[in-house]
Amino acid sequence: MDTASPRTAVVAELYTHAARDNRYVGNLAPMPGVFPDYPAPVVRNTDTGRELSMMRWGMPPPPRTGGPSVTNIRNTSSPHWRGWLKPENRCLVPFNSFAEYAPGPNPETKKKDVVWFALSDDRPLTAFAGIWTTFNGDRGTKSKPVPGPHQVYGFSRQRRTRWSNRSIRKTCR
Repeated sequence: MDTASPRTAVVAELYTHAARDNRYVGNLAPMPGVFPDYPAPVVRNTDTGRELSMMRWGMPPPPRTGGPSVTNIRNTSSPHWRGWLKPENRCLVPFNSFAEYAPGPNPETKKKDVVWFALSDDRPLTAFAGIWTTFNGDRGTKSKPVPGPHQVYGFSRQRRTRWSNRSIRKTCR
């Protein structure tokens, strides 16, 4: 895969400008990856311009189903996501690799394995289209809850996310 693709260049430009313009995040140290419920850098637009902000990965689940936070938004036609699909809640989630737990336990260890994802072995910078919000509940573990509010995000791994592609092109003009 060509790591110098136009999309990679656009993401790198957005990430660089957002990091430079945000005095609160500063020069971030390298991160080994992005894990659910851990802070990670997110690029979003604000009233004062583009901003790089640290947010926790995982959106609130639908109230009637409850459960853990939602990291990957697959059904954007669901009424639960509708309010957050507006431009003010859209973001880019830059990454070069990320991990998720496997859906079921490993038969040998009886624990869920960590599964890593990247575009290639070179781990070039890229981004997912995402949405973000402020969550006022507890995050963290049950034994060490961290009270809110928290800024949280989730992303769409759909092959094409039209609103993100338009936003990227519009922002880079």
